[in-house]
Amino acid sequence: MPIKISKSKTIFRCRECGYSTAKWLGKCPDCGQWNSLEEEKMAVPSPLSRRNLTDFTSTVSLLSDVSTQNLERVSTGMAELDRMIGGGLVSGSLILVGGPPGIGKSTLVLQIASHLGKGKKVLYVSGEESQEQVKSRAERLGVQSAQFYLLSETSLETILENLRTISPEYLVIDSIQTTYLQDFASAPGSVGQIRECTAELLRCAKSLGITVFLLGHVTKEGDLAGPRLLEHMVDTVLYFESEPQQNYRILRAHKNRFGPTSEIALFEMKSAGLFEVPNPSQIFLQQRHPGAGSVIVTTMEGTRPLLLEVQALVSRTHFGLPRRMVTAVDFNRVLLMIAVLEKRVGLSLQSQDIFVNVTGGAKLKETSVDLGICCAIASAFGNFSAQSDGAVIGEVGLGGEVRIVPHIGERLKEAQRLGLSWAIVPKKGFKGKESSNPITVVPVETVQDAVYWLRKNISSAGLAESVSVPDSSKEASQI
Repeated sequence: MPIKISKSKTIFRCRECGYSTAKWLGKCPDCGQWNSLEEEKMAVPSPLSRRNLTDFTSTVSLLSDVSTQNLERVSTGMAELDRMIGGGLVSGSLILVGGPPGIGKSTLVLQIASHLGKGKKVLYVSGEESQEQVKSRAERLGVQSAQFYLLSETSLETILENLRTISPEYLVIDSIQTTYLQDFASAPGSVGQIRECTAELLRCAKSLGITVFLLGHVTKEGDLAGPRLLEHMVDTVLYFESEPQQNYRILRAHKNRFGPTSEIALFEMKSAGLFEVPNPSQIFLQQRHPGAGSVIVTTMEGTRPLLLEVQALVSRTHFGLPRRMVTAVDFNRVLLMIAVLEKRVGLSLQSQDIFVNVTGGAKLKETSVDLGICCAIASAFGNFSAQSDGAVIGEVGLGGEVRIVPHIGERLKEAQRLGLSWAIVPKKGFKGKESSNPITVVPVETVQDAVYWLRKNISSAGLAESVSVPDSSKEASQI
C-alpha cells in the first residue's frame, strides 16, 4: 500500500488576531496591525490522521443541577499571590505567567510547585533546561517535595503520554514557546504552534481537572509573545512588570476569570527565591527624602490602595525648545497637566525643562494622580516643600477643576496607616465622614487652591480636621 505523503504549504498568519493569507502583507486587513504577519508552514494530513489528543466534552445540564464542589480554592503557599488571584488556585484552570527574561517566572512557578507537591502530584516540564539544571535551581530554592516529577521535553505528544501515566493534579509547561506538535509543520514558537499547543493543553485542563501553568516569553515591545488569541484562551494572565535589575518584582493579574483583575503582588528577589512583601506602600516610600518637587500620591491597584512618590524637577532650559521627560507616567497626561498649570494657575513653564519620575519602578495609570503631578511640578518650580508628609488625591480637568475619584475612604485609611498627617482631596467627593480620621483632610475645588494651600498653609503642627481654602487667584500666580 503506497504511503500517502501530506502536502505542505506556506501561509502568513497574523500574530494578533489569527488572520491568514497566502501572501505577505505589511498591514493585517482584519485587525489593522502593521508587521504582524508571520510565515507559517502548514501540513495538510489526511482526514483520518487529524485527531485531538484530548477530548473536552460534557452533557447538557440545568444550571441548578451543576455542582461547584470541585472548584475549591487551593493555596499557593504565598498569601499575597492567593489574595491577588482571588483566594487561591481553581482546579482545571489554565494560568499564563509572562515577563521579561530573568524576571523570576521560573523561580515563582517552581516555588508554587514545591508547595503544591507536598500534598499532590506535580509534573514540571522544562523545554529549556535539563533535569540536572532544574534540580540545581530547586536545591538553591530549598524545594523539598515527595511528589514532584521532572520532565525535560518539548514534544506535546510525549508530554501528554507522561501526563496520562503519572496522573498529576498540577502541570507546569516551561515554556509554551518551546512546546510543539509533531503533526504541525511550523517551527516551535510560531503563531500556529503556540495556538495549537495551548488549545490541546486547554482541553487537557478542562477534561481532566488539572491546573496548568504556562510560562510565556515576551517580545521586544514587552508584550506576550505569540498570538493575541493566547491571552483569550487561558483563564488567568499574570505578568511581571518590573525590570530584572531591581530587587523588587511587581506581579499583576491582567486577566482573571475566577477573581479580580488589575490586582498586584510585590515580591523581593533574593538568592533563596522570591519573598512576598505584605506592605508595598512602605517599601516604595522607605527611601523618600522630602523636598521640593516630591509629592505622595495614591493609586488603586485592584482593591488595594498603594502610596507612591512622584518626583518633579524644573530647571531653566538652555536651548530654544524645553525638554519634557517622563518616567512611569503617561507622557501626554503630563503635558496636559503642564498646560493646566500654565493657563489656570499662571506658572511660566514655557522656558523650563520638566522631568517627572515615579520612584520604585511602579507605573501610574490612574487619573487620580493628576493633582499630585501638578503639585509636584509647582513645588519644584516654586522651590517649596511640605514640612510634614501628606498625600494628594484628585483628577484634574482642563478647566483646572479637581474632580472626584473613587475609593476616597480606602485611600485615606492607607495614608493614615502609614502615618501621613494630611491629605488634599476633591471637595465635591468629600462627604465629611472621612474627617473622623486623625488625618487632616483638605478639600479643594481647583488646582490653584491645592497649590496655594500647599504653599502657604502647610505646617507640621497644629493642623485642623478640615482646612478652608481661601481665594488664591492672586497668590498662586506669584509662585
